[in-house]
Amino acid sequence: IKYKENIGKGTPIPDLPEVKRVKETQKHISSVLYKEDLGTGIPTPVTPEIERVKRNQEHISSVLYKEGLGTGIPTPVTPEMERVKRNQENISSVLYKEGLGIGTPVPVTPEMERVKRNQENFSSVLYKEDLGTGTPTPVTPEIERVKRNQENFSSVLYKEELGTGTPTPVTPEIERVKRNQENFSSV
Repeated sequence: IKYKENIGKGTPIPDLPEVKRVKETQKHISSVLYKEDLGTGIPTPVTPEIERVKRNQEHISSVLYKEGLGTGIPTPVTPEMERVKRNQENISSVLYKEGLGIGTPVPVTPEMERVKRNQENFSSVLYKEDLGTGTPTPVTPEIERVKRNQENFSSVLYKEELGTGTPTPVTPEIERVKRNQENFSSV
């Protein structure tokens, strides 16, 4: 609300060619204005192609596709159909636990123990438990270089100690790129 206080009259800007282009484009896009100045249509003769399309539309229609439906021919239950039905029952989120038999115990192998230890290491709670003392590493020139690079990547520090920039002339290539960017703009 406060940003509107003490607002001045402003400086009128003449309609630039780009502003005029955008306004024209918005008129064309408008869902209200595109019907203005609409003339009378020219009737087209009903061709065999139009009749074919109309028939296809009737077949596709969700209402009409059941009209004129004759009696069906029952198909025998094949072994493939029985297999699919059994698979559907197995996939069902309700039926997959019905008729559950007794499981077979599996011996604990060294591989299973290794996986369990790895799972404990991955745990967000347990990975800090039983933390031993670390081994200090000497600060090498490579480590110092990486630290400097990390400071450069930092979203906070990259603007500190910013020098003056070198202005570049506006070349025809830069103007072309700017025009392309305007074409990509959502406006």
